[in-house]
Amino acid sequence: MAEKVIRVVLVEDDKEMREILRSTVERAPGIHVVRTFANAEDFIDALPAMSVDVVLMDINLPGKNGVECIREAKLLSPATQFLVLTVFENPAYIFQALCAGATGYLVKNDEQDELITCIQQIHAGGSPMSAAIARLVVNSFQQNVRGNILDAQLTDREKSVLDHLANGLMYKEIAAKATISTETVRTHVHNIYQKLQVSSRMEAIRKVYPNGPAN
Repeated sequence: MAEKVIRVVLVEDDKEMREILRSTVERAPGIHVVRTFANAEDFIDALPAMSVDVVLMDINLPGKNGVECIREAKLLSPATQFLVLTVFENPAYIFQALCAGATGYLVKNDEQDELITCIQQIHAGGSPMSAAIARLVVNSFQQNVRGNILDAQLTDREKSVLDHLANGLMYKEIAAKATISTETVRTHVHNIYQKLQVSSRMEAIRKVYPNGPAN
């Protein structure tokens, strides 16, 4: 029985890059480029009538960007797998793309052989990522987990006080906002420092908010 051909679509606005990708993918046995698109809108319009297994998706597209495109396309074709190809090694872009429905993320300057392997992996149920991208994901995950664990040690009142400290408020201002005494604020801060094993406002903030406080 003949092996099933992997049907691939390219969504890339740069014409030269689009042709390089097409040429690279078409040389691989068992993979066929169904169509290419220069923007998200044309791809979304054509998707319902296409049979496609894997989409190679650029993020920085004219008009609707790649993340928005993936989010809409997954509603139209849930089984289609999206492999992001981009120059952006930015955790924000990575997580936006993954949350939108992408299952792989590669940097465009990776080796061409790696692209073929990743197409095969994502079609087989894997989630391929460039080594640099995987490290960013792991680091961000570890920082978030560490922050959540530390945050969980504090009472709700202590969390609120620490949030105010992180946003630059003085003890009197925190007391006024929380309708408690300044001395009570001092007690909460003392408890926060003990639990986090720190000795200053900045140490506490850095320990609980490794990426900076959320306003």
